[in-house]
Amino acid sequence: MKKKNIRVLVAKPGLDGHDRGAKVIACALRDAGMEVIYTGLHQTPEMIAEAALQEDVDVIGVSILSGAHMTLLPKIKKLLKEKGLGRKLLIGGGIIPEEDAKKLNKIGINKLFGPGTPTGEIVDFIRKQTSVK
Repeated sequence: MKKKNIRVLVAKPGLDGHDRGAKVIACALRDAGMEVIYTGLHQTPEMIAEAALQEDVDVIGVSILSGAHMTLLPKIKKLLKEKGLGRKLLIGGGIIPEEDAKKLNKIGINKLFGPGTPTGEIVDFIRKQTSVK
């Protein structure tokens, strides 16, 4: 039986036009053997949730540098739940203050990675948290 690769959606919501970090993460995940779907810039929460559903991903990774993380991440989480994807691994990255990170973790954002996080740490986290090894 062929081993299933971990499928990861990497998304850039809102008006944030800085996508270098998201592209670095996408490449690192691909290099680690994961299938990566990169949505590109300026995605709405609705577009991200629909892409996660259509692409049948295991993980949704959201990169936000605009400061809108307290609006966008809860909205994405809500939409994923409405689409029956509430149990999918939802992670984020960007500059997120610790107080905000704690609130986001409480509503179900599984992990937030800040600038400078080694890509291997993200790969390891995803592998440990998904049932797809």
